[in-house]
Amino acid sequence: MSTLGLTHLYSGKVRDLYEVGDDYLLMVATDRLSAFDVVMRETIPEKGRVLTAFTNYWIRSFGESVPASLVSCDPAVIEQYVPGFLAHEPWHGRSMLVKKAQMMPLECIVRARLAGQAYSEYVATGLVHHMPAPKGIHLTDAFPEPLFLPSTKAESGHDENIDLARAKSIVGEETLQQASKLCLGLFRLASEQMASAGLILADTKFELGWVEGELVLCDEVLTPDSSRIWPASDVRSGETPTSFDKQPLRDWLSSLPWDKTPPPPAVPESVVRETSHRYVSAYEKVTGTSLTDWYGA
Repeated sequence: MSTLGLTHLYSGKVRDLYEVGDDYLLMVATDRLSAFDVVMRETIPEKGRVLTAFTNYWIRSFGESVPASLVSCDPAVIEQYVPGFLAHEPWHGRSMLVKKAQMMPLECIVRARLAGQAYSEYVATGLVHHMPAPKGIHLTDAFPEPLFLPSTKAESGHDENIDLARAKSIVGEETLQQASKLCLGLFRLASEQMASAGLILADTKFELGWVEGELVLCDEVLTPDSSRIWPASDVRSGETPTSFDKQPLRDWLSSLPWDKTPPPPAVPESVVRETSHRYVSAYEKVTGTSLTDWYGA
């Protein structure tokens, strides 16, 4: 048993997972930060609260028409399921009570712009997720339309980008079509809202699972950890734009003679501070609200 008498099930790079009875889980987003699949020693202030607040914001924005595993982030509601939670203030604002789900064995990625692993693959092969892509496009250029491009879920190391044929062989054609329709629809809604705030949603990763036979949104949704969010004014074809995520850390680490294996180098306070600022700014720009108004301030 662990804190609040809960059974600790799992600790990932960022989240700790606890069992709440037979039907629920408590997901606690920490301030841990990873890069190149290595967890840094330093933490990023407010990161866990930003990830949780963002997820809650998007799920509530989508409304009841988009089913999700999230029950509540409200400490008063969580207290009803986890006695003593109200008094455990360090977890306020970074905890999500969710229904247990049978997770889909794919990461559901939607890409609207050429960036990240897709860009590296395109430069090397002219393909994206092992499939033909438009010729002559450059870093940050938009695809003709957003693309649903899954990847496998790796128990350790990196996920593997796969084509739609392999994805269909894993989950079946009906499930893949259902996932594609759901994710592309959510991406378009989020893109439109971000555009109104002067931002570009380049890509994002959704997690889906089944609750009582229904395919629902799970885990984090459209956060800076799962998405590339760029200021529209900074985006120029072929250039790397400012990004509202851990880019300051990646850039600093890439400047070092580090082999990207543990142990990680000590991260300077200036990089920690700028990374925290990026996360908080992303939340406040997209939602139009202050993080100080979220639980756990």
